[in-house]
Amino acid sequence: MSDLRTRDTGAPVLRLENIVRSYGPVRAVDGVSFSAVPGQFIALLGPNGAGKSTLFQLLSGLFTPDSGLIEVMGHDMRRDPVPALASLGIVFHQSTLDLELTVRGNLLFHAGLHGIPGAIAKQRIARELERLGLADAADKKAGSLSGGNRRRVELARAMLHEPRVLLMDEATVGLDIQSRADLRKLILSLRDERGVAILWATHLTDEVADADRVIVLHKGKILRDTTPAELVASTGKASVEEAFLSLTAPPPKAA
Repeated sequence: MSDLRTRDTGAPVLRLENIVRSYGPVRAVDGVSFSAVPGQFIALLGPNGAGKSTLFQLLSGLFTPDSGLIEVMGHDMRRDPVPALASLGIVFHQSTLDLELTVRGNLLFHAGLHGIPGAIAKQRIARELERLGLADAADKKAGSLSGGNRRRVELARAMLHEPRVLLMDEATVGLDIQSRADLRKLILSLRDERGVAILWATHLTDEVADADRVIVLHKGKILRDTTPAELVASTGKASVEEAFLSLTAPPPKAA
């Protein structure tokens, strides 16, 4: 398979151009522009309050920007939201599973929302659960699963309609170290095997080492859009963590 990570593979599957979203006098997202091509894993790294959640709300169609353009697979999110949203898979920060439904029930409900025919839905559900190591959990209630396995179900759900862009909004919050590592491995395999573009929002610097690009977001603005290695080199620091802190730390108080 050709390397999708290190070269431009054609038209962007996701494009943002000068996105602005304000809440009163506060610009939560302030002139954000970037694009993603197939097979890219982009880490959106920012401290709490940087604007990551607002940006994901805009990308997922929950809110509209005050100005600017969002395109998914060439479809304008504002003018043509249905095909734009159909090309997105989303795992939200907060779990959105119905804990009283079985794993299979949650996935069938999602498939129905996307108009996936029953026979095809069952095939895809079986495929995704097998791939994620959850085949034996299909008929268990979602509420009986561990936090890590609930996230796997949400990932399976996000991939059922075969999106070209996957949004992961602080998806490892609340997971133990092993579950966090396992989820990142699954994401990397989706990038490599299916050529999905992934936007991974996080405030944890140890989650960006495998990213093809890291976008540092602070106070609604992009401070850097580069590779993890170049981020470290450009700041003259010894690690991504030190580079991130040097860019986002508050200025020292005057004596």
